[in-house]
Amino acid sequence: MGFASCAKNNHKWTHLMAAWPKTFEQIFASTRNYLRLNWQKALRVRERIWLSQEALHLIMAGVVGVMGGVINVLFYVSIEGAQDLFLRHPGQDIVQVARLLSWPLRWLIPILGGLAAGAVLHWGLRLVGKQGSTNLLEVVVAGDGRLPFRTGIVRAISSLVSIGTGASIGREGGITQLSATMASKWGQLAHWQPYRLRLLVACGAAAGIAGAYNAPITGAVFAAHIVLGNFSMNLFAPLLCASVVSSMLSRSFFGIHPWYEVPNYDFTSITQLPWFVVLGIFAGGVGAAFLRMLQISKEMFQNIPLLYARMALGGLLVGTITLGFPEVWGNGHDVTTQIIKDPNGFGLEWLSGIFLAKFVATVITVGSGAVGGVITPTLFLGAGLGSLLGMALQHGGMGPANLSIGIYALVGMGSVFAATTRSPLLAIVMALEITQNYSLMPALMLACAVSTLVSRSLHANSIYTEPLKLRNLEMESFRLGAATEQTIGDLMRAPVTPLRENTTLPEIGERFLSSPNNYLPVVDAQFRMVGLVALQDLKEYLGAGSELNAVIAADVMRPPPPCLLPGQKLLDALPVLLASEQRNVPVVNTLEEKRLVGAMLRAEALSALSEMIAATTKTTSSTETIAKEKPAPPPPPPAAKSERPPAPE
Repeated sequence: MGFASCAKNNHKWTHLMAAWPKTFEQIFASTRNYLRLNWQKALRVRERIWLSQEALHLIMAGVVGVMGGVINVLFYVSIEGAQDLFLRHPGQDIVQVARLLSWPLRWLIPILGGLAAGAVLHWGLRLVGKQGSTNLLEVVVAGDGRLPFRTGIVRAISSLVSIGTGASIGREGGITQLSATMASKWGQLAHWQPYRLRLLVACGAAAGIAGAYNAPITGAVFAAHIVLGNFSMNLFAPLLCASVVSSMLSRSFFGIHPWYEVPNYDFTSITQLPWFVVLGIFAGGVGAAFLRMLQISKEMFQNIPLLYARMALGGLLVGTITLGFPEVWGNGHDVTTQIIKDPNGFGLEWLSGIFLAKFVATVITVGSGAVGGVITPTLFLGAGLGSLLGMALQHGGMGPANLSIGIYALVGMGSVFAATTRSPLLAIVMALEITQNYSLMPALMLACAVSTLVSRSLHANSIYTEPLKLRNLEMESFRLGAATEQTIGDLMRAPVTPLRENTTLPEIGERFLSSPNNYLPVVDAQFRMVGLVALQDLKEYLGAGSELNAVIAADVMRPPPPCLLPGQKLLDALPVLLASEQRNVPVVNTLEEKRLVGAMLRAEALSALSEMIAATTKTTSSTETIAKEKPAPPPPPPAAKSERPPAPE
């Protein structure tokens, strides 16, 4: 009896499952018939709820912010797990673990870690096959915003192994890379255009930095200045949204507290600032030296053909350094905190040794090919440099009275970071956000400005533009050249499906309901554009009755709007793009025949032009600076007198 009942129930469910497709088809057909009969009401609803391009980008940025916040938490938990797995000291800071280990283990673990991380990269990249570039700036500057997903996963695993075994790199690099990769992958699956993929990559970078440092403004400024090179509001607003969402998710897990605590100090006199100018000069020199040594280190390690052998050698050199200075293990966050709180506990000589050891260890680790960030190690170097100057001034009886050495350390952090990134604004914002101490603004601003100028005079490229320079890619020249040389035909898409002149008003309403466009082109039998129907022009008909079946597109259409041509340069099309109200500006074969051949997405074209204008401004200011610094040529010697009369002009 029980068996018969079960068989009966199974037969019932099988019958219902077989009927589901029919049910879905019936629901779809009923919905479509309802919209056809009530298209006027549906148009009113659509007009109220349809999202603009800017609102859509904000929603997308919020989703990317969620991705960044979740990735930050997962990456942190994974690092903790990797350290517990490799070091067998759960719950302890990695520097404390290094101090507890015997010297053979302290020397051996970085070697094995480099070998394992290199093997993951070597064999993992072979397994996934050849893919595109993983450099964020490159895919934005010279690419279409597509970051390879499988390569990103392999690099993230390698980064976890490196960080878990004490490599002198930060976790912010892996978090930022993975967040940007996930955002790009989402856009690729949605088949979005390149301009939107580039924005998603920038939002991922902003979310990664904001989550890693609990610094939403820093994340947005980093993505706008470093990744996009553009602060226009239509791009900056989504970056802010992604940063805020990511940082709030991170705060829900890690809490809200400053990364580094520095005592307040009131700068009330200009005589308190000269020593921070000196600190800015030293920081600029250290930043330029760091960049130059990174370049030399990468060139030297490139001579070793096998990646895992290269990274194992890097681990060997770093392991040797840790025999004397275990403080170089990890990103240096906890040691930086100790330096800021009690620099005298290290002593001037010992702190000098730690500073040099961390400098060399970071250069070796990054140069050998380890995947990770350099922001936190750079902050370590800045704190060490500032503390050394502050201690030297105290021992010599110089400098402002009652000025804590921790203040020199914080200003040093910001100024060395500014020297390596060539972005004093980013360094100032980051130093203020991670300390939540705004009393140091005058000294911090001055030192960051001086260090940037000094570093730029000593080394041409920043830490982020150096890889592009090695691949013969210039950010400004690419943006300027590409935008001016591109034509409408290079960027245009398929045209918006047009209406015919005799299309009835209910059919027009159905077309508006089934597409995101507020304007529909009208063509004749030869596909020549004869007019344009706007959604807002149909408002007066929404309350009418069945007599609307006699109204056709020719009765309600506007005259043809200004159109673009496929061979038209992007810059020449700017007046039409600015004057147009349409999301998809129509492209015709000629202005005389006006046969519809495509559509130009207005937001994409204006975004490319905005990047071009920003690059033009930056290039022009740099040229003017060089022209001012270049000495005027000596006047030519007086020409010999000639009896021949001057030639007519």
